[in-house]
Amino acid sequence: MLGYAFCGSFCTHSKGLTELRKLIEQGYEIQPIFSDAVWNTDTRFGTAASLREEVERLCGHPIIHTVVDAEPLGPGVRLDALILCPCTGNTLAKIANGITDTSVTMAAKAHLRSDRPLIISLASNDALSANLKNIATLLSRKHVYFVPMEQDDPEKKPHSLVADFSLLQPTLHAAFDGRQFRRLFL
Repeated sequence: MLGYAFCGSFCTHSKGLTELRKLIEQGYEIQPIFSDAVWNTDTRFGTAASLREEVERLCGHPIIHTVVDAEPLGPGVRLDALILCPCTGNTLAKIANGITDTSVTMAAKAHLRSDRPLIISLASNDALSANLKNIATLLSRKHVYFVPMEQDDPEKKPHSLVADFSLLQPTLHAAFDGRQFRRLFL
C-alpha cells in the first residue's frame, strides 16, 4: 500500500489527481492523506468536499486528515512508500526541521521511522530562496526522494519550483531501488 498526501498547492491538485489515478490503474492500493488546508479549503480550483469525495471514491479508503489518525503510519500501518503530491514549501520546511503539527508532517515522520521511501513532489514559490536549505537538508536524508522539478515561470516567479508530476512513477520505482531518480532539476 502507498500513502498519497495532498498539501495546499491548490493549483497543482489536478496534476496530483492525474498521477493518483495512474498509480491506481497500475494496481497500487492507496491510503489518501490530506493536510488541514486541503481538507477544509474551497478555492477557485474546486471545493474541499468535491476533492474529498473524488479521492475517497478513487482510493476506496477514508482520508487521513488529523495528526492523531496519521500517527500510526509507519510502525502500525506500514506503507511501502509515502508520496507527498503536491508538497508545499511549508510542509517541506516542517519535515526538514522535524515539526509534526499536521496530518501530513506526522504521516511523514511516522513513515520515515520504518525506513521506507518518502517521495516529495514539490510545488513551492520559495523553493529557490527560503526553502532551498530545506531541499538540501532532505536531499541528504536517507529514504527521502524528490520528483524532478523545474522553474515554472522564471520571469514572474524567479524563486518557484514545481515538480514534473509526470515523473512521479519513475521516481517511485527508483526510490524502491534506494536511489534518487535523475535529473533532479530539469
